[in-house]
Amino acid sequence: MSAPIVHGGGITEAAARFGGRFEDWLDLSTGINPCPVAVPAVPERAWHRLPDRQTVDDARLAAADYYRTNGVLPLPVPGTQSAIQLLPRLINENGKAPANRRVAIFGPTYGEYARVLSAAGFAVDRVEHAAALSAEHALVIVVNPNNPTGRAFASAELLAMAARQKANGGLLLVDEAFGDLEPELSVAGHVRDEGNLIVFRSFGKFFGLAGLRLGFVVATEPVLASFADWLGPWAVSGPALTISKALMQGDTRAIAAGILERRAGLDTALDGAGLKRIGGTGLFVLVEHPRAALLQQRLCEAHILTRKFDYAPEWLRIGLAPDAVGERRLADALARMEL
Repeated sequence: MSAPIVHGGGITEAAARFGGRFEDWLDLSTGINPCPVAVPAVPERAWHRLPDRQTVDDARLAAADYYRTNGVLPLPVPGTQSAIQLLPRLINENGKAPANRRVAIFGPTYGEYARVLSAAGFAVDRVEHAAALSAEHALVIVVNPNNPTGRAFASAELLAMAARQKANGGLLLVDEAFGDLEPELSVAGHVRDEGNLIVFRSFGKFFGLAGLRLGFVVATEPVLASFADWLGPWAVSGPALTISKALMQGDTRAIAAGILERRAGLDTALDGAGLKRIGGTGLFVLVEHPRAALLQQRLCEAHILTRKFDYAPEWLRIGLAPDAVGERRLADALARMEL
């Protein structure tokens, strides 16, 4: 297995190097809503008992409505990372031998896809355009909108890829982890018709509850049955299922408005410092700077954590602050820097 990828959220490690208590740091290194929603009351039985069929079904029905899946009941999983780990098995079950098939990933993007598939012996092609896809690709992966660039494909473009993959006997996986604020991009409602289309959805990012470790897979019944079998019984906790049902059935407009307000505040802070914004989603901004590594270090010295990239040393991903105070702290820190 290749070396672990360094992701955002490493406050403990940053504090060990640059000092300060955990509470002293402003964490802008993730793409997670920094204002977690109020967690609804969870019945005692959800903590006391294993999740029963009704609890699971209620969460799946709520997810079907929330993600607009056109009747397909999404499968709850303990974070979409758990589903990523199963992709090599899925390709094999789909009849594509690793020795003879390749995988295409639109990138640069979330690094765990390439790491997991490469470790399983697949040849991974990192592509930028659909023209680079071929009949050799057993699986094509698109993160839409993308992390960290924010690049977005229209649903029609993705459905054309799905049709091409179907003709070649391959699969198309669309990861919509950051799709809550852009529902018009989603292809979850087309899974039933396409047959070879799989959609991953992340619950924790939009609701600010990443610690709940919950995601959903939207796919045809045979694919969902395989994932369920591989994950085993009770893969998702009763409290997580109960919380997700309540929140997905609620009014999420205030959550979206709050995220967009914080994103506007981040844009103002970055523009005031003259930083070049080259991409992003509602939950983060990608900036480009010739001395991005030094910029990240100086921000760490001010106890502000951002996300750098080994493969793009001129990039920094900067997430949302929880309030205007955090945005002013970032703006003030940037104003004091000489780079």
